[in-house]
Amino acid sequence: MVFLAVLSVLIVVHEWGHFITAKKLGVRVERFSLGFGPKLFSKIIDGTEFLLCLIPLGGYVKMAGDERLECKGQPEEFYSKPPGHRALIVLNGPLVNFILAYVALTFVFVLGYPDLSSNIGEVMKDYPAETAGLMAGDQIIRIEHRPIENWTDVQKTIAVSREPQLDVDILRDGQPLNLTIIPKVEKIKNIFGQMQQTRMVGIRPAKDIIVHKYPFFVSVKKAGEKLYEITTMTYQAIFHMLTGSMSAKENMTGPIGIFYIIKTAADMGFSHLLYILGVISASLAIFNLLPVIPLDGGHLFLLGVERIRGKALSEKVDLAIAKIGFSLIICLALFVFYSDFVRFGWIDAIMKLLPGK
Repeated sequence: MVFLAVLSVLIVVHEWGHFITAKKLGVRVERFSLGFGPKLFSKIIDGTEFLLCLIPLGGYVKMAGDERLECKGQPEEFYSKPPGHRALIVLNGPLVNFILAYVALTFVFVLGYPDLSSNIGEVMKDYPAETAGLMAGDQIIRIEHRPIENWTDVQKTIAVSREPQLDVDILRDGQPLNLTIIPKVEKIKNIFGQMQQTRMVGIRPAKDIIVHKYPFFVSVKKAGEKLYEITTMTYQAIFHMLTGSMSAKENMTGPIGIFYIIKTAADMGFSHLLYILGVISASLAIFNLLPVIPLDGGHLFLLGVERIRGKALSEKVDLAIAKIGFSLIICLALFVFYSDFVRFGWIDAIMKLLPGK
């Protein structure tokens, strides 16, 4: 139920962005649907049919004249509007997903942002931390005189420091100690599968979860920073998957994977669930802005071409682009479902059930 609730919020918010913009710009909206397939419920309000359908994996807004062939030139039709108005209608779906992500992340920081504590869980053998005298159970409170609140601070401070040695303040059994660590540089794979030089001291975090609550205006700032981080990392991941330097099969998550992510977050508490809602909402916006028909980004791309050329592409070219885009999206959908099945071991389980296996 939590999965369906989160998914429904994401879909309704996205489609509402298209819906409300179309209405404001004088476009008649014929249908607003949550889900696909057989109709479970419908109600007509102010000339728009609102539907709830059986398969909740998406939604759509049907506007009058939103297909060029069916547009009759009436002022309330989508294709009767200038390219700028049409672009705004298309853009505002992903835009409100970004807004939802920002609001959700703001409340995460207000209610309490979960993170690992700065307590050391393990000191790796023959690494600088062991040489310097760090021990499991030590709490790092400062590095290079910078206050440390959580494990993210530990990682970032070590990574950005260019000093040949690190001045580290810790608490051991409640007693303050000052140690000096000389990091060593190793080549390791980053999250995108690329080899890069990284400063290593040889410590791993304890599994202690701490929750930081921030004042509202601090939360607003931190939410913006977090949303920027999520957005840039997502675009980088897409680039690295397209260029082959990062495994798409291992890193793309489909509906099955998202179900388990949401379930785990819900079990951990409301703040975790809000965080995942924000991340997925931002990811949905980014995905929808990819320049592929039938995604919003594909429609924006064609509107950009129309603006540059001074006229739309021919209906034949439009149809060809749409067919290619739909084929790509179907292939992508099959691929992410397959990746989920592999990730959760379902492919192996199915193979074992086949005759002769």
